Amino acid sequence: MRPKYRHRLPQLDGGLFLTDGGLETTLIFHDGWQLPMFESFVLIESARGRAALEAYFDRYLPLAQEHRTGFVLESPTWRANPDWALKAGIGRDRLAAMNRDLIALMVGIRSRYETAAGPIVISGCVGPRGDGYDAGRPMGVDEAEAYHGWQIRILADTAADLVSAITMTNVPEAIGIARAARAADLPSVISFTLETDGRLPAGDMLGEAIEAVDAATGGAPAYYMINCAHPMHFERVLAEGGAWTRRLAGLRANASRKSHAELDEATELDSGDPEELGRAYAAIRRRLPQIRVLGGCCGTDHRHVAAIGASCAHMGANAAA
Repeated sequence: MRPKYRHRLPQLDGGLFLTDGGLETTLIFHDGWQLPMFESFVLIESARGRAALEAYFDRYLPLAQEHRTGFVLESPTWRANPDWALKAGIGRDRLAAMNRDLIALMVGIRSRYETAAGPIVISGCVGPRGDGYDAGRPMGVDEAEAYHGWQIRILADTAADLVSAITMTNVPEAIGIARAARAADLPSVISFTLETDGRLPAGDMLGEAIEAVDAATGGAPAYYMINCAHPMHFERVLAEGGAWTRRLAGLRANASRKSHAELDEATELDSGDPEELGRAYAAIRRRLPQIRVLGGCCGTDHRHVAAIGASCAHMGANAAA
């Protein structure tokens, strides 16, 4: 099947778009799956696993229908890149097929839920080569482009409308992904992980990171997002403002106020307060109304997205384009 929105992403035309929450934390802590490396992509190879993925998204799509919003359907391919697959004993040919099958699963889900009032955009999720909390020793730009280009070229050959690089910890890797997506003629979104001080794990300020990626790629990303931090961790950064804030269009925050180090050591899931998170999103949107792709990250689930939708759907003209 051909991509439906690749050449005109409806979330860029205005209106609110919801997306999902923490897929892997939901599967592990709520649904009981054993995914030690958060490798949710492996579920595509069994009927039980596919059913679990469908059931997960079935909790979210009705929320978009309820609030008459669009939806960004993020594929479970965050860990489906060569290094993480190798750790799971999966070779490249098998991994390529899994990436394609996961996008096909998203197409089937879209066919069940999409309406004229609520477009559903399929995003091929690209995760970091390393850890989403720790920048480690970042690759150079050329190495990052070559490494992630393998998965991006596979996604470009599917019905994916764009690729979203989620939990990016450093600038060179983000630049490499944006360049690889541009070479594949695929729109890209870059979503940065933030620490409790509002900086990337590599130490860059958010605004500096966005400006650096734009400068190195000619503004290739369609937009940028923030992920994996509670709004209290980055509200000061957003309040300080700057031209770069106009490039932000999405938010996938944590419900927990804990640091990444604390979350890594936790043995129980901290789901925070869904209603509080919804109010925090509404406050951010009042300041930056162009932020209109709204979902969650670690520890969030459909309850959080329901609260976000309830808090934000009434703000302005939210009939999806």
